[in-house]
This record gives sequence, structure tokens and C-alpha cells, in this order.
Amino acid sequence: MIITFYGQNSFGINIGDINILVDPFITGNKLSKDQINILDLKADYILLTHAHQDHILDAEAIAKNTGAIIVSNFEIATHYENMGFEVHPMNHGGSWDFEFGRLKYVNAIHTSSFPDGSYGGQPGGFVIEGEHKNIYIAGDTALTMDMKLIPMRTKLDLAILPIGDNFTMGVEDAIIASDFIECDKIIGCHYDTFGYIEIDHEEAKRKFYEKGKDLMLLDICESIEL
Repeated sequence: MIITFYGQNSFGINIGDINILVDPFITGNKLSKDQINILDLKADYILLTHAHQDHILDAEAIAKNTGAIIVSNFEIATHYENMGFEVHPMNHGGSWDFEFGRLKYVNAIHTSSFPDGSYGGQPGGFVIEGEHKNIYIAGDTALTMDMKLIPMRTKLDLAILPIGDNFTMGVEDAIIASDFIECDKIIGCHYDTFGYIEIDHEEAKRKFYEKGKDLMLLDICESIEL
């Protein structure tokens, strides 16, 4: 499993021959727009955690270019299905066996609306159980006791958690979240894109390190392999 960071909450996940794209917000992100041509991105599936613009902005263009299946909550999936895209709708607590592994849509505490203000269903996150590795993509969320449910079913190898504060968890709550999910290997996301969520990188890493945890803050287009 190879995970590549595209900025904000956007990630590419390669599992075998399958390419998954999460929350593509690139052309509107000042940190990534000059480094990535979205038409060069490969995507068999696009996972959308919720409907805010900084998570769905480039989903339409990429899906049109690649033919990717859009996977999200029922309302978001229906929105794209009505536009002619192939979708797979899900809802909280539900799982489905895809060709890349088992995918579960889990709770998140946030809001969800499309840029025009229309209803975007309830926000969520994803747990991917691949053939050899399992990861949790929290999406935009507050710290929630529901996170404790995840390790009751799935032993995680990695978690992607928001750490920018203001709109989501900050660093301190993300450390608690890593305890709840029983995973000490964390990739941070949802930071630095806007003034409200700028963070001190070294301080964030230090706080995780002091708790015996590894916080990775990837550069744009940087990849890690599990």
C-alpha cells in the first residue's frame, strides 16, 4: 500500500493495481495547485468524506477524466449519480467488499454541505482493510468516543487524522484520538491550507513524540509505503 499526500485532506492510495483518491481539493489549494496537474492523477475510486468544497472541488473533473467510481454517503453519491457519474452510496456503519479490500464508512463529527449550500448528508470517515494493511481516514472530525469502536473490529497500521484545529481536532485531541483507535503511526492532514489552520510543525511532532507516537507531516506529493 502506497499513500501519497496531495495537500489538505487529499491523498492517493495505491493498493496493488487499484488507485484510490481521497477528497480531491487541489486546484483551489495554493499549496498544491502549482505542483499537481489533476489530469495526470490516476483514480479507479474517489472517496469523499463530506461535501465541503475543500474536499470535493476536483472530484467531478477527475472522475470525468478517469471514469472513477465515486464512493460517499448516500446524499453525495446521489448528487454525482444525477450528474451521470458511476457511484457507490454508503452510510454510517456500513461496509462493502471492493476489489481493493473492505471499506467501512464510520462516524465523524462535523458539518457537510455543498458549495451552493445544499445538503451534503452527514460527514464520515473511512476504514480500509486491505489484503495486508489497514488504515483509518478520519475526514474532518472532532474527537469522538465513536473512535473507540474502530479497534474493536480492525487493528490499524496507520491513521490519517486532522490536526489543524479550529474546524477539526487540533494536535492535542488528535493524540487522544490515536489512543482511542489504538494506532501510534499517524499522518496529519487538514493543516496550513488556510490561515485558521496553520500549525507549528516541530511542536506538533514533538507533542506526538512525547507520547510515544509518530506524527508524519508529508510534503506535497510525498509518499510512504506500508
